Amino acid sequence: MTRLSNLSRSLNGKVAIVTGAASGMGRATAFLLADEGASVAVVDLDQAKVDAVVSAIQKEYGSDRAIGFAIDVRHTERLQNVVDKTISAFGCLDIVINNAGISLSSPANSSSDDFLSAWDTTLAINLSAYVHLVRAALPHLKQSSSGRIINVASTESIVATPTLSAYSASKSGVTGLTRSLAVELGKDGITVNCICPGPINTGMTEAIPSDMKSKYAQRHVALRRYGEPEEVAHMTVSLCMPAMSFVTGASIVVDGGMTIRHT
Repeated sequence: MTRLSNLSRSLNGKVAIVTGAASGMGRATAFLLADEGASVAVVDLDQAKVDAVVSAIQKEYGSDRAIGFAIDVRHTERLQNVVDKTISAFGCLDIVINNAGISLSSPANSSSDDFLSAWDTTLAINLSAYVHLVRAALPHLKQSSSGRIINVASTESIVATPTLSAYSASKSGVTGLTRSLAVELGKDGITVNCICPGPINTGMTEAIPSDMKSKYAQRHVALRRYGEPEEVAHMTVSLCMPAMSFVTGASIVVDGGMTIRHT
């Protein structure tokens, strides 16, 4: 059928790296990318979980559509290895999705070393690893006809929760990094955008009792519920499409209306 529009929404033939891809939003993103035709490098810490995601994609779409890496993203040389092996496996790289993250609660006025430990670990995983992966991927993204970088931040970069100063600071850093990279890489045709999820049913929130989630959603979320990982993934993957060629430097909130509700 003849199309009336000009810009493609297809990801057929595209290659993506997704960190934190073994569970939650990252897993949903990896699956959705594969559903839309992309080949995916699945990156996470747990080998068994990485293998499960890779196996699911390969079972549905073939052994040449997914590879996996069980690494700690704090190790820059291992991120470089992920990029190198992704190129060896798929021949190119079009999309980088920085999703790996950690949330460690620690009061700033703590007299122990817990706060400093939480601070250093959180910033290393939630922010520094993002820029290290981007730097490793840049030579290949510049060769793509539609290079895309998507950084996952949080609504904690807009609002704040007590004892999560390291997490909030790291996610605010992600939005700043996104804007800066968007300006710097625009000349290369690479778009850089940021997703800010709100209350989502993921591993970070699974310890919260369901009745507390329900009460929170009723009081604070316009849609009166927590979101699901795939609902975030659809926004993430939309930004990866060739058609999204004039969106860059944006921080897009996916929170069911949490940050706009005041009554």
